[in-house]
Amino acid sequence: MRFALLALTALLLTACTGGQVIDDSFSSRSQSSRVQYIVVHYTSTDLAHSLALLTQGEVSSHYLIGDSPATVYRLVDENRRAWHAGDSAWQGRTWLNASTIGIELVNQGYEQGPSGAVWQPYSEAQIEALITLLKDLVKRHELPIDSIIGHSDIAPQRKVDPGPLFPWQRLAEAGLIRWPDAAAVATRRAVFEQALPDALWFQQQLAHIGFSLAFSGEFDEPTRNVLAAFQMKYRPARYDGMADAETAALLATLNAE
Repeated sequence: MRFALLALTALLLTACTGGQVIDDSFSSRSQSSRVQYIVVHYTSTDLAHSLALLTQGEVSSHYLIGDSPATVYRLVDENRRAWHAGDSAWQGRTWLNASTIGIELVNQGYEQGPSGAVWQPYSEAQIEALITLLKDLVKRHELPIDSIIGHSDIAPQRKVDPGPLFPWQRLAEAGLIRWPDAAAVATRRAVFEQALPDALWFQQQLAHIGFSLAFSGEFDEPTRNVLAAFQMKYRPARYDGMADAETAALLATLNAE
């Protein structure tokens, strides 16, 4: 019995690097994970270059998911900061490297063709691996729904990844994000087709979703970039950044839930 108590005491008392003894026998109930969001990216290059860039360069991410096979690489411990978000903002929080987990998917992104951008699709194995990883992260870090966002959400003025071929609706079907109800969208679209809201309304609705943008009252370039990021996620068939009845209906439906 005495030996067991001594062993327990030894486990609870740990030494710092400098030799100071730290007592770990008490733990505060007022704590939570440092992680507030999970940010999804694509790498814009192949696996070999992605690994080199994310392990030897100035940028990093917590996880990298290959394409063939869909191997999940852990590159940075979740308790440490990875340099993946850059100048970023979401729901009033800024510079999100400190409060996010970054996940990169090996994907070339897009090439410019005669008719515009040609995007590389994601493999089914990649998406399955991603969803499995996301479910584990959400559970362990006790994240609420809608905590998974794209790089284009947090930096719409300079980033477009994970792009219009990323299957956000699959994440919704897995219970990881919300998705606007189709019937509600159709009902609201009919109303907005009669009278489209002004620019300020769109800016306020986008800000309520989480985007960072100025309330200029104009459909200026920054606003169009944010609209395009929103459309790329919820209406990837058309992401021209132009305000229309369907985009208004999608925004209103999401914000009403």
